[in-house]
Amino acid sequence: MKIRIHWKLTLAFSVLIILVFAALYFYLDNHLRDYLDNRIQQTLKQDLALCKIFIAQELDLKHGSIEAPELTKRIDSALGMRATIISATGDVISDSDISSDDLPKVENHINRPEIQAAIKKGIGSSKRFSTTIKKPMLYMATPISKDSSYGFLRLAIPLSEIEDAEYHLRKIVIAAVLIALILALGLGYVTSFMVSNPLIEMASIARKLAEGDFSKKTLIHSTDEIGDLSRALNYMSAEIKDKVNSLSSEKAKLEAVVSGMFEGVILTNGKGEIVLANPSIRKLFMVDSSPEGRVPIEMVRNATIQDIVERVIKEKQRLTTKEIIINIPEEKIIQINGVPVLENGKLEGVILVFHDITELRRLERVRQDFVANVSHELRTPVSNIKGYAETLKEGAINDKNNAKDFVEIIYRDSERLAQLIDDLLDLARIESGKMKMVFLPIDVNSTLERSIAIIANQAKEKAISIKLQAPVSLPKILADEARISQVLINLLDNAVKYTKTGGVVTISARQKDRYVQIDVSDTGIGIPEEDMPRIFERFYRVDKARSRELGGTGLGLSIVKHIVQAHGGEVWVKSLVGHGSTFSFIIPKFSP
Repeated sequence: MKIRIHWKLTLAFSVLIILVFAALYFYLDNHLRDYLDNRIQQTLKQDLALCKIFIAQELDLKHGSIEAPELTKRIDSALGMRATIISATGDVISDSDISSDDLPKVENHINRPEIQAAIKKGIGSSKRFSTTIKKPMLYMATPISKDSSYGFLRLAIPLSEIEDAEYHLRKIVIAAVLIALILALGLGYVTSFMVSNPLIEMASIARKLAEGDFSKKTLIHSTDEIGDLSRALNYMSAEIKDKVNSLSSEKAKLEAVVSGMFEGVILTNGKGEIVLANPSIRKLFMVDSSPEGRVPIEMVRNATIQDIVERVIKEKQRLTTKEIIINIPEEKIIQINGVPVLENGKLEGVILVFHDITELRRLERVRQDFVANVSHELRTPVSNIKGYAETLKEGAINDKNNAKDFVEIIYRDSERLAQLIDDLLDLARIESGKMKMVFLPIDVNSTLERSIAIIANQAKEKAISIKLQAPVSLPKILADEARISQVLINLLDNAVKYTKTGGVVTISARQKDRYVQIDVSDTGIGIPEEDMPRIFERFYRVDKARSRELGGTGLGLSIVKHIVQAHGGEVWVKSLVGHGSTFSFIIPKFSP
């Protein structure tokens, strides 16, 4: 059960005040009772002295003879006290509370404590139960004369009167103490409220700070410690707000960077549990559910990833790098870099960065294939040229019948080298963007007809017919006419080369949305399905022996692809083995 500080302070004040006033009550009760008792006895002593003087005057007036009963009655009436005159021998001469008839029955008082004290000290007192009137009494006696020859005067008051006076005094003290206690408790309540209310207010504001609400400020302006605490709380609120805003900004930047990274990122805690996984990693491994709180092997069923995390946690290595191959949804090569997150030498977690290096590895393979293919393509003609040149040098030049054939072979191979070099240079210029192209609106039908005319003789030699299917209303395209012609000639040349004698090559054009699509179809040997994804790579040949036999460099389709892409278009192929192929590309139409 929660007890508020206001009630704690009130309770503490109350207990303290009650203890103080209880002690004060007992102190006052004892001392006031003693004071009252002393005061009564002092008053009784003064009254006794006055009565003694009064009796002495009566003795002088009446020459040593007094009327005792009358005198005691007068004293009783004047003072309201029981008055007794006792002879020197102890006999009771007169008593204001005892009738004259009963006096002989009263016992001798010479041995009473107050009488004995009066004989010895001149005045005596005692508290005792009166056997005569059956009441507890306070007695005080004194000799009437110095030699006690006239006897003793005794005054007495019932102790009940003293007790009544003490009772009334106690009630006054209790009332005063209760009033003071109530006032003190009220003051303690108000004081505790004044002390606790600012603390409660600051506690409420502190809770708001913990919840991220920095709009509240304490309005306490006192100069005491509570005021100091209030100002410190306001200062702390402003500082925390600045820090939180700064951290939020940094966090937002970090999240934006991590979320926008192409590379996948996983952050784990010191136990190896995932605390962050960016969208790229979820997309890479096709993770739909939230991976936070799980270990990597639960998110990705790959033991290598889990092994990297455990190794970094165990050995705290600065960098751990491994490559894995995944097959979801297609085969990819992923490079994983794992580093520990350290703070003051203590491991806080592990960061894993996933790089998709599939394309990089493919390009490396293409580069290796390119170097090997270029070397191979150059080696054959160079070897032929060198061999036949050496033969001519050694004397065959004088053999007119063979010398002409040798020179023809050297010329043909040098032409092949020149064509290969030209194609390589064209491809390099296109890829680097250094090939200058002049984009003008050109008529598609005219370009198609000129390209067909260039290939016509080659087709005629194989009895291959070339058909053109293009509407007269075909829109113009925005292109470099020389390069588009190069594309068409390359595609037509391939179609004629790989079409059997008597076959048909068809070139068609049509408008497709904001493009013009051109298709070059043949009835040739076709392309196997497994070769189609690589058909536009440099030096890639479906049938290498047949391609070299037909004189190709292996760069034509690669050049076609890059020229079309440089025009903002696309190129693709459809083929069926034994039935022929269709190469298609699109070029944006001219919009005046």
